[in-house]
Amino acid sequence: MARKPLIGRTIRRLRTERGMTQAALAAALGISGSYLNLIEHDQRGVTASLLLKLAALFQVDLAALGGAEERQLEASLREAFVDPLLGVEKVPEAEVAALVDAAPNAARAVLAIYRAFRVAREDAAGIALPGGTRVVLPTEEARDVFHAKQNFFPGLEAAAEAIGAEMGITLAAEMNHAIAERLRRKHGMTVVVQTQPELRRYDAASRTLSLSDLLPRESRGFQMAFQLMLIEARDAVEAEIAAIRPSSEEAAALIRFGLLNYAAAALLMPYARFLAAARELRHDMDAVAARFGVGFEQACHRLSTLSREGARGIPFFFLRADAAGNVTKRFSAAGFPFARYGGSCPRWVPHQAFATPGRVQVQVARLPDGATFLCFAKALARPAGPWPEPPEVHVIAMGCDVAHADEVAYADGLDLERAVTEIGLSCRLCERPNCRSRAFPPVAHRLVLDPEVKGASAFSFAPPRR
Repeated sequence: MARKPLIGRTIRRLRTERGMTQAALAAALGISGSYLNLIEHDQRGVTASLLLKLAALFQVDLAALGGAEERQLEASLREAFVDPLLGVEKVPEAEVAALVDAAPNAARAVLAIYRAFRVAREDAAGIALPGGTRVVLPTEEARDVFHAKQNFFPGLEAAAEAIGAEMGITLAAEMNHAIAERLRRKHGMTVVVQTQPELRRYDAASRTLSLSDLLPRESRGFQMAFQLMLIEARDAVEAEIAAIRPSSEEAAALIRFGLLNYAAAALLMPYARFLAAARELRHDMDAVAARFGVGFEQACHRLSTLSREGARGIPFFFLRADAAGNVTKRFSAAGFPFARYGGSCPRWVPHQAFATPGRVQVQVARLPDGATFLCFAKALARPAGPWPEPPEVHVIAMGCDVAHADEVAYADGLDLERAVTEIGLSCRLCERPNCRSRAFPPVAHRLVLDPEVKGASAFSFAPPRR
């Protein structure tokens, strides 16, 4: 049974972020202050008409009232609190939820302190440059930026739409040629395809954009679009960077690359047309990719950006991971609580997809809190490298709340109740007993080792430490 969303805390967060008092919000909604207080503490339900008023007042989609941000914050805190090197007693889930409910900014500060602790711990273990300079990877900061923006940037959408309107191209088959011609005519740039170690290289002296002959056609189109947006969407990208105010040049560079990739995707897959196609094709991503002449990964990533007010798509999470389980890209519009540190559940469909490269695998996955997601994943091989370099294979996974299953082709023929696979966030956070796939025991439990008994799981454990 799916968990009942706790909408009250989301309402309280949105109200606080906008500097509104309870009395002011209650007056705007036409309800009493005491009734709003009960709603914010999830002691009263919210009617459909009141939900519509709240969405209009806060200028958010109804899906944003489901508490996805709070759930991710809770999951990250739980993961931090079970780190054995902190040396603290197990923090009950009720206390974690209470902290997120009552003091979300304090909860985020705790996470920031924990991340700083991890960096300091890594430095103490010798992860530093020879000169003693501390290594601080900016990837988490960049991920947090895109998550905070709901992976949607109106300024970049507007820039891409303006450029696309000037080009006047509506057929995917003509897009690559049109971009190459715009680069040539407007910017004096020549595009060549040749054998080279880099996938894309621009030589300013000769004004030549060189693309590797190992790139498939759709990837060449994306690289040309990236180069075009690097020139023509520069002001829009830098405006976003200025508003974000990254903490380091490294983080700014990563965010800049992400924004340029976003702008290139917006040019190749215009928002309104892409949203209409995704709905028409019921989110069959191979079919959507074929319609726009892009790759499966490009189409899936674009699907995770459909958060325009008044024209939102289904909230999907997006994940890219390699065969070692390293997550190289993720975004959780659907409220899926990714583990920030360590591996994910081996029962989850992204790990199964490696066994069948090029084929979409589907799973109805249920988390311990009852949240259930329709997930699909596909293993893809990047362009071949020189022999004997092994092929680079990674998995693209997406998912949405199972409530949207009837809008997604991958759910066709599934019994959504009987097909459920129980998964966890990660082995060290999962308390399910007798799991055949468990890699190691949950951190907050004592191991119970009995040589006379061999259970289904590699580890048996006692109730949590007190």
